[in-house]
Amino acid sequence: MKATLSPPGRPREFDTDEALDRAMRLFWSKGFLGTSLSDLTEAMKISRPSLYAAFGNKESLFRRAVERYFHGPAAYLQDALKEPTARKVVERLLQGVVDLVTDPGLPGTCLWVHGALSCGGTSDPLQEEFVKQRAQGHADLRARLKRAIAEGDLPAGSDADALARFVQTVNFGLSVQAATGASRKELLRVVAAALQAWPH
Repeated sequence: MKATLSPPGRPREFDTDEALDRAMRLFWSKGFLGTSLSDLTEAMKISRPSLYAAFGNKESLFRRAVERYFHGPAAYLQDALKEPTARKVVERLLQGVVDLVTDPGLPGTCLWVHGALSCGGTSDPLQEEFVKQRAQGHADLRARLKRAIAEGDLPAGSDADALARFVQTVNFGLSVQAATGASRKELLRVVAAALQAWPH
């Protein structure tokens, strides 16, 4: 998608998808608070008026970047829910985050986790957004695990809510571990331990 904007001076044409990808990468590396408007305009190769005209303010740009992240690098989160068994769902989720955070061509963390940890507390409007997104991810996974219980794929009486929180916690924890230097081998051992603890 091309955007042709006309700030003072010569009209400027740029690829908004490419600019959004660059913003996503920058937020991914530096977090929301650690990323300045100057950082963004330099990385996106656009002027500040062009940024505002195409994406709104920094907060709205960050929301767009997170949405792009969920439909791109982190698409495995939704894809995993389509796996045929609960164990396969969990395996794909946890393997997916390890692949993501250990890819040498990407920042060594999860954009969402980095953003959630670096937002400005309960008064920050982004905090409410992160709460909603975490709750939605939990609800989607819980619903998939409830289906597994109903189908006999998980033992009757399994706590789908607690299991979904367990998986989310391991998922987020893998990203934090990677961001602080844990190796792929170490992360895969965590995945193996989580799968060993999974109900049969």
